[in-house]
Amino acid sequence: MLHTLKDLEGFAIHAADGDIGATKEFYFDDKQWVIRYLVVETGHWLASKKVLLSPISIKNVNLEGKTLTVSISREQVKNSPDIDTQKSVSRQHEVDYLGYYGYPPYWGNTGLWGGYSSPYMIAPGYSSVAPQPDEGIDMFADADAIRHRNQDRHLRSSLAVMGYHLEATDGDLGHLQGMLIDTDTWAIRYLIINTSNWWLGHQVLIAPNSIKEVSWGTSKIYVDMTQQQVKGAPLFDPAIPFNDE
Repeated sequence: MLHTLKDLEGFAIHAADGDIGATKEFYFDDKQWVIRYLVVETGHWLASKKVLLSPISIKNVNLEGKTLTVSISREQVKNSPDIDTQKSVSRQHEVDYLGYYGYPPYWGNTGLWGGYSSPYMIAPGYSSVAPQPDEGIDMFADADAIRHRNQDRHLRSSLAVMGYHLEATDGDLGHLQGMLIDTDTWAIRYLIINTSNWWLGHQVLIAPNSIKEVSWGTSKIYVDMTQQQVKGAPLFDPAIPFNDE
C-alpha cells in the first residue's frame, strides 16, 4: 500500500534511548524520485533543532500509531554533523552524514539505494540470501563519492515543491497537491495532481517517469502527456487507501 507524504508528517521518531522528535518535511532526489532524508524537529531536548534522518536507519513503520522506530540513538543525533536544513544539502554534507553513521553511499550504482531497491538492505548488520554487490561496485561507489564531494545531489524539499504548476504538452494541468510514497523503498510512486479549473474537482495520479522537466526557477513541472491522457490517469481520492497492485 502507498501513503501520502501528508500522512507521514508528524510521525514520532522512536530511538532505543528515547524519542528524537517528529517528521516535518522530506528531501527527495529529483533524478530518481525517491525520499533520501526525513527532516525531523527534535523538540526541547535539542532546542527544537531540525536534523536529517536517512531511511536507512528506519527499522519499523507503524502507520496506525504514527511512529517510526530507528536504529540510531538520541546521543548519535546530538553529536551528528551539523547540517542547515534551511539550505540545500550538498554531496559533501551527505558524505559527512553517511560516514558518521557508518552508512555506505547510495549512489554509484543502478538501484535506488546503491545496488539494492530498499534502504534497509544497505543498513549496517543487514544480512540476506540475495547476492551482494561485488567489490568492484563498492570501489566504484567509494570513488564516485570522493569525486562528487562538492556537488549537489538534486535534493529538493517536499514543502518547497508543493503547489508547483504542471504543464501538459497541450496546456495547463493544475498544480502539485502531494506525493504517494512506497515506504518499503521510499520511492515516490506517483505525484498527486489537482486539475484545478480545466477539469474541475479531480485529483489524478501521474508517475514520475512521465515528467520531462522540473523548472525550479519558474516553479513549473512539464509532463510528457496530453490533457486527454491525463484524464485517463488513475483518479485519487484521499478518503480511500490507494493500492496500485
